[in-house]
Amino acid sequence: MPNFEHPEYPEATLLHLESMVPCRESQVSSLLSVFGKRQHFSFPSIFIYGHTSSGKTYVIQTVLETLELPHLFVNCIECFTSRLLLEEILTQLQNLSSEKKHGSRVPCDTFNDFVRLFKQETITQDLQNQTVYIVLDKAEQLREMEANVLPGFLRLQEFTDRNVTVIFLSEIVWELFRPNTGCLEPFTLYFPDYSIGHLQKILSHYHPPEYSADFYAAYINILLGVFYTVCRDLKELRHLAALNFTKYCEPVVRGEASERDTRRLWKNIESHLKKAMQTVYLREISSSQWEKIQQDDGEPGHLKGLSAHAHVELPYYSKFLLIAAYLASYNPARTDKRFFLKHHGKIKKTNFLKKHEKTSNHLLGPKPFPLDRLLAILYSIVDNKVAPTANIFSQITSLVTLQLLTLVGHDDQLDGPKYKCTVSLDFIRAIARTVNFDIIKYLYDFL
Repeated sequence: MPNFEHPEYPEATLLHLESMVPCRESQVSSLLSVFGKRQHFSFPSIFIYGHTSSGKTYVIQTVLETLELPHLFVNCIECFTSRLLLEEILTQLQNLSSEKKHGSRVPCDTFNDFVRLFKQETITQDLQNQTVYIVLDKAEQLREMEANVLPGFLRLQEFTDRNVTVIFLSEIVWELFRPNTGCLEPFTLYFPDYSIGHLQKILSHYHPPEYSADFYAAYINILLGVFYTVCRDLKELRHLAALNFTKYCEPVVRGEASERDTRRLWKNIESHLKKAMQTVYLREISSSQWEKIQQDDGEPGHLKGLSAHAHVELPYYSKFLLIAAYLASYNPARTDKRFFLKHHGKIKKTNFLKKHEKTSNHLLGPKPFPLDRLLAILYSIVDNKVAPTANIFSQITSLVTLQLLTLVGHDDQLDGPKYKCTVSLDFIRAIARTVNFDIIKYLYDFL
């Protein structure tokens, strides 16, 4: 018998579901219990939370599709305003409840209009005989929308008197969601991070057919031994596994080792994996480019391995933003006038360089800096006039996403955001060379 039990669904369907979602038996069993029978009213709302790559989206999609339950799936980042979100739900509902797919977009301005149109869309259809599931991925974006959107979705079943369940998928806990006014509490379900044993089992499941399962499992064990301490993202680890497997197989392909000669295979790939550590999360190059670099390693004069700062490509102003962030992180704020103000007057070197400051700022590490200081330095080092447009702020967000900058201390809403630059000196010097900027001349430690 399968681990999942439900009287309404055949055993073959539950067995297939069990094979599709390994290591999430507890969560799927809870969902099956909550869903109940198709014609019964389910929970008005379900809140599912967990870190990125913990299987939330995949499990929900797999369960709904395998059980053939009517559902809509909307990404709240793509539908970033309440109007776009409500119209997308109504459009998908129209496509779901009619034979004609890709119908015209349903205009909807307010949540009151949404409730009225939702009732009209379902009242003449067969959907009222089954629970309709509305899945809102990246649901934390709802907090940025109008104040009535989140409470409205929590009570959608009550407002519409329809058999509908709203499923929220989020990376943050419910306590950070709960509206200040009274709301209907959802059923909450937590997806914990995958353990190293879970990752081993999931990644080993996708072994290439030309190699044995034991051989690929040994490779995954080596891969996790290197990357697990710095990366527990299942998608990233799957990408790294596909990226480096060819190199692992080289001794076997050349006939220098057997599939069981783990020691020789490890020695062959050890240095290769250390180079690949620099590519974690950055996606600097595609898999095909990475393989080409490794094939060309033997050519004289060719850059061997992967050097992160040699391959990362950033927009023009993003490079200057990163340079400005590095200067703000490693230069004391009191030195900005000396470095960036053209008519700063005379500053005595004895006063400028304090005698008790013997420790290098680079040894102490990066210091946090406010956003206005970053922009002030940016405007000073860029020759052309740069307006503080949304494009500049979006590039700052992109640098944070790439983990080249880190956002710190933004809990206090009265204080602006603060950042730290996380790149190395070699990295920023390579970036500065691409825009012909002599960063050493502007660093306090190198005066």
